[in-house]
Amino acid sequence: MPMQKMCKIVEKVMLNPYAVSMALDVGELSREISYGQFVNIKCGEGLLLRRPISICDWQEGVLRIVFEVRGEGTDWLARRDAGEYLDVMGPLGRGFRLDREGRYLLVGGGIGVPPLLSCAVGTGRRSTAVLGFRSADRAMLLGDFAASCAGVRVCSDDGSLGTHGFVDGVVKEILEQDKGFTAVLACGPKPMLRAVAAAAQAYGVPCQVSMEERMGCGVGACLVCACKTADGHYHHVCKDGPVFDAGEVDWNA
Repeated sequence: MPMQKMCKIVEKVMLNPYAVSMALDVGELSREISYGQFVNIKCGEGLLLRRPISICDWQEGVLRIVFEVRGEGTDWLARRDAGEYLDVMGPLGRGFRLDREGRYLLVGGGIGVPPLLSCAVGTGRRSTAVLGFRSADRAMLLGDFAASCAGVRVCSDDGSLGTHGFVDGVVKEILEQDKGFTAVLACGPKPMLRAVAAAAQAYGVPCQVSMEERMGCGVGACLVCACKTADGHYHHVCKDGPVFDAGEVDWNA
């Protein structure tokens, strides 16, 4: 059940020149979280809409978020410091359906990387991660994934880190050798998700995708984050997602 409360920032760390990690004291809210959900944070008095931020990881009483500065709201949020309080609503959305005894291929691109960390932690070093970034200076959480996964592959668009190219090429390489994953879990921009979903389908591995869409209310009351599904209907990414089975999504919309 979503809650709204003032939460103290207990730690703030810059992961790279663009990405911020914050640990928040959320109390009992942490007991309601499931993998792949998000929180909606009020960012400044003059901004009407809250900003949806994926949950990176959590433990009893403490929630971690990781975000990049993308606009006025996240710029305000990035300038908050440890000891300050944030107005937080959550947890929100339908997350990944994850079996803690399962073995997953976790595929993240850019700011789609952080929400997969909790899935890595939750499956106890059985999962493998494929992480893609625009360039080396955008990379984040590599040590966290290395500590929580059976293996980690890194890609960069410009070749400055890891494999030169996009994540779907590495996904195909891995699935060609090993089709025994419980599922592929992917989060990132839509073109990446489309390519990863196609690769998973080609090798007969189930795939869940976390869709990135602009959000308004965060609770399904508006139509800002409407996503067209394969059955011709529209679903709210904030309420019906952000996670969908890859086969549910109309990739041509």
